[in-house]
Amino acid sequence: MSELKTNKISTNDQNNVAIDNALGLKSYDTTARDALTAAAGDLIYNSQTNKVQFYNGSAWDNVGLQEVNVDFLVIAGGGSGATQGGGGGAGGYRASFNSEASGGGGSSETAQKIVTNGTNYQITVGAGGTNNVDQSVNGNNSLFSSISTVGGGGAGRNSQSGKAGGSGGGGGHGSASYVGGAGTPNQGFDGGNNYASGSGATGGGGGAGAEGADATSTDGGDGGNGVASTITGSSVTRAGGGGAGYGSYYGKGAGAGGTGGGGSGVASAGSDGTAGTVNTGSGGGGGDTGSPAGQGGGGGSGIVILRWATADATIGATRTGLVDGGVQTDGSDSYIVFTGGTGTISFS
Repeated sequence: MSELKTNKISTNDQNNVAIDNALGLKSYDTTARDALTAAAGDLIYNSQTNKVQFYNGSAWDNVGLQEVNVDFLVIAGGGSGATQGGGGGAGGYRASFNSEASGGGGSSETAQKIVTNGTNYQITVGAGGTNNVDQSVNGNNSLFSSISTVGGGGAGRNSQSGKAGGSGGGGGHGSASYVGGAGTPNQGFDGGNNYASGSGATGGGGGAGAEGADATSTDGGDGGNGVASTITGSSVTRAGGGGAGYGSYYGKGAGAGGTGGGGSGVASAGSDGTAGTVNTGSGGGGGDTGSPAGQGGGGGSGIVILRWATADATIGATRTGLVDGGVQTDGSDSYIVFTGGTGTISFS
């Protein structure tokens, strides 16, 4: 026989039923819930997921908006190396997964909260800065929802300082002091300075994990190293700074690219610096500073990677304007790698 016990049930002035005490829903774990003979509109508390759920006639749904934590790695495009100049800076680097560091010495960030109701979230993968005879070019910004990163700074050319960016570009050559560009706090480091002696020695581009090296009397500066992430299940280093170029007629060395894809500088007449590796946000290497001059290498394009618990959400199949490798899994998590474009995504 059924039994109803209560201290008081009454109506208010609008003729709605009022209950003086808190209403306690029947609690089930997921297995027990699925064993119920449910009818549309049934309401329970799921003790396994800690969610109030209702039966929609064919499946159990959560009541209200479902918030899900999505971890991210967002890297902007790297800056280009300079013709007759320094190495390009890496793109800005922000990360939240597994307590791993962001760029510029920044700490791991908090995962982004999204809702699984079809809300659109913006994704942009920043392109790398193109090499240019007249001047270096900064990389382009990347974005996931409110998480944005700054494109890497282009390197300084003849008698120019490096440009500011996610990580700064290296300083150009000349007899005066030409400094590396500033990095963005918690995204990347500064570029290296030139060797102010008229020797053609230029500074390395800043990386996400270290400053670009200053030039010396014998060598152009190396690019700053990148930062490692395991967001796809294995450790990958990205966002290295570009190595500096050097004048071949001095018979001395160019700078090496930073770990994580930084392009190498050159010290060979008329030779171009090496481009930063695609989808690492690394800076391009500096071109030869002699005559004929070599152009700087282009910056590597950026990347956006997202990761979430597979049981919590499903990413929408329509991702117009974006280039990705599809949803992949690592243990109980799903992840997706965006390698180009701009567009929106949603979750359900």
